[in-house]
Amino acid sequence: MEKFIQLRATAVPLETENVDTDQIIPARFLKATDKLGFGDNVFRDWRYHKDGTVNESFPLNQSVYGGSILVAGNNFGCGSSREHAAWALAGYGFKVIVSSFFADIFKGNALNNGVLPIQVSEVFLKDLLRKIKEDPTLEINVDLENQCISYSNREEAFEIDAYKKVCLINGYDDIDFLISKKDKINAFEATL
Repeated sequence: MEKFIQLRATAVPLETENVDTDQIIPARFLKATDKLGFGDNVFRDWRYHKDGTVNESFPLNQSVYGGSILVAGNNFGCGSSREHAAWALAGYGFKVIVSSFFADIFKGNALNNGVLPIQVSEVFLKDLLRKIKEDPTLEINVDLENQCISYSNREEAFEIDAYKKVCLINGYDDIDFLISKKDKINAFEATL
């Protein structure tokens, strides 16, 4: 995984609440067993009409919005536990998802795939969504080390599991983390 320490980027607003994993990546695209290509189909049924034409009203299709941060409505990632949803978001290029609530399994899958889910207050979220719509060039700063997200003159702290924070900052998956402790593991084994 890539190291994640700090990110300053613009964002795509998705005000929809209760976005489930089937909306993030529809089930018909779950036939692959590797992560390649999932980003092409993120929010497929919302990005395209049934006849395959582009849905110009969907934020990901609007050229004024871009960046590696998705700011979503409350309760993002609910529904099934498919890890493919995190693959699709990462494959599309999102590094951070901001919402006022995440489903626990989605949050874990996102962190395991290098995507930082930031849970903020509803007041902060609503203001941020409004600011992005007013100014699509608004830059958001995410500081993982200090666990805060900010824009303009607003800032809010966020929580993250200490282990997952270490993994993101160092670019570790679970195996990389264990390998980073190899000397300590060997020293302990030598005492047995």
